[in-house]
Amino acid sequence: MLSVERIHSYYGKAHILNDLSFEVRRGEVVALLGRNGAGKSTTMKSVMQLVRPRQGQVTFQGRELVGEPAFRVAKCGIGYVPEDRRIFTDLTVLENLEVGRQPKREDAPFWTQEQLFEIFPNLFERRANRGKHMSGGEQQMLTIARTLMGNPALLLLDEPSEGIAPVIVEQMAETIKTLKAEGLTVMISEQNLHFARAVADRAIIIEGGEKKFDGSFAELEAHPEIRDAYLSV
Repeated sequence: MLSVERIHSYYGKAHILNDLSFEVRRGEVVALLGRNGAGKSTTMKSVMQLVRPRQGQVTFQGRELVGEPAFRVAKCGIGYVPEDRRIFTDLTVLENLEVGRQPKREDAPFWTQEQLFEIFPNLFERRANRGKHMSGGEQQMLTIARTLMGNPALLLLDEPSEGIAPVIVEQMAETIKTLKAEGLTVMISEQNLHFARAVADRAIIIEGGEKKFDGSFAELEAHPEIRDAYLSV
């Protein structure tokens, strides 16, 4: 579904992603792992064209994305949930969801508000509340639900477990499993190995903007030296 081929991405003169390549197959959950500053968020922004790679290709369902404006990337079926959430704080939950609405796609699950409220019951209870009156975990749920209103074929989640209460982290894990069961392809960026192992089929480890590992969690566990070298604090 998604192919990233030998991309080089920069912030100004700082070379962040160096010859990075990987694939995401339809229907799987892939965890992008690495320490803080490894290049995980830049990878997601490079897919979305919020950061444009200076070299390499990003292909989604056969369509080349490099050079496209970010809104066209979203319209072609990629949903992006940034680490800093970016909900509309002065709008209610219902209004935030309406902002994200896009037409149904033939190649992706279709989501209604009713379905999303079943997955996120906290949002149903607070559907008339403004975003600024919600907790960090509730805002994270709202950002995911708003993105799903766009009916994406691929969902990018940047640090979904970061800075939220443990009970919400557990709900988030169950949510990702539900989305996979509905046929959604998901790529998550994570530092929490336990969370990633609970939800993902495969791990890609990045360090210094380069890919250091790509395989199953069973393979990762069989090579503790890799885990210790690139994931240990």
